[in-house]
Amino acid sequence: MSAPDASPTAVAGARQPGLPDARTLHTRYLLSLGDDALIYAQRLGEWLTHAPQIEEDMALGNVGLDLLGQARSLLTRAGEVEDAHPRRDEDALAMLRYEREFRNVHLVERPRGDFGQEMARMLWFASYQYELYTALLGSADPTLAGVAQKAVKEVAYHRDHATQWVLRLGDGTPESHARVQAGLEAVHPYVQELGEDFDAARWASEQGVGVLPSSLAASVNAYVGEVLEGATLAMPDEPRWHARGGREGVHSGAMGLLLAELQHIARSHPGATW
Repeated sequence: MSAPDASPTAVAGARQPGLPDARTLHTRYLLSLGDDALIYAQRLGEWLTHAPQIEEDMALGNVGLDLLGQARSLLTRAGEVEDAHPRRDEDALAMLRYEREFRNVHLVERPRGDFGQEMARMLWFASYQYELYTALLGSADPTLAGVAQKAVKEVAYHRDHATQWVLRLGDGTPESHARVQAGLEAVHPYVQELGEDFDAARWASEQGVGVLPSSLAASVNAYVGEVLEGATLAMPDEPRWHARGGREGVHSGAMGLLLAELQHIARSHPGATW
């Protein structure tokens, strides 16, 4: 059997009543993954010179560079798929979009807390990305499948790195245990959004391009739960409130400040290259 044509039009599928056209949904799905990676890479960059040891400065910097590489590939692909004139490249999509155009979850945009909180955030996010990219290895979009092939190896390291720190802190001193437990409590209201389905993901799943976030939740929760048990930590209770709306461009005040720093040079010198 010959491989299916995975061009933007071939994977588009039929337009559903009340939804944007297939090209737009394809673009939005790619942006959601790329924006998650881009924004978390920016947050991790804030740890340089602030991590508890110099080796961790380097480790978190490398995790951020892995995520930035994923973002570059995904945003480039989004620019190829979207019907925009002139076509927007990775730089335009990263540096010249406004806050409401970004489709990342709130978890990755939250301000930097202490190290225990960061490891709690990384554990959840890397566990989600590992399941995501494992599922995307069979994507009908060949570029997305190629990104997944490389990314799944990277995020396996990210997940292991966070796992080892959560185990070390949770089963360490009373102070380290209390801090990482507090970190888990702080990020927990932002975790559920990772597993919530949205229109672009539904379309991508139906077309074989992507995967429903809800289909990943059980595996992610099981892995994190196993780590917390080994670290003598408690899974936080279900929050009374949880973040929502990031996939539709609704963000927190922290996002605007992050973008101001991320985009400052590009907006100050329009058209410059480096």
